[in-house]
This record gives sequence, C-alpha cells and structure tokens, in this order.
Amino acid sequence: FTKCCQETGVLMVVKCRQENTALKDCLVGYYSDPSFYEECKTEYLKQREEYRATGIKKKRQKFTPNV
Repeated sequence: FTKCCQETGVLMVVKCRQENTALKDCLVGYYSDPSFYEECKTEYLKQREEYRATGIKKKRQKFTPNV
C-alpha cells in the first residue's frame, strides 16, 4: 500500500483501492485476534507502570516500511 501511494501521488485514492482493501483485511485479522489484543494490552500496561514509577517516557520504536 505504501509503495503504491508513493508511486501514484494524488491519485492514490483511486488507484490504490485494491492495496488498501488488502491492508484493511490484514489489520482486521490482527485486531480481532484475542491473543494479539492481550499481548498488546500487557505491553501497554507494563510501559504505563514503568512510566508511572520513573516519570521517564520510553522512546517509541520506529518501524520501517517493508518496501
């Protein structure tokens, strides 16, 4: 999807529909998975607890697109 948008520019809304649909289907699969939800929740709660104890924010991990 990212590659399609970068190559297409302003017309990405029209030309990248198929890629957008595939991306949405993939994300819905992850978000509806109870074990993945629990894993994310546990990680968030751990980071929140650490922040409340130290007052220091943990740097966010930057993800690079798989292009």
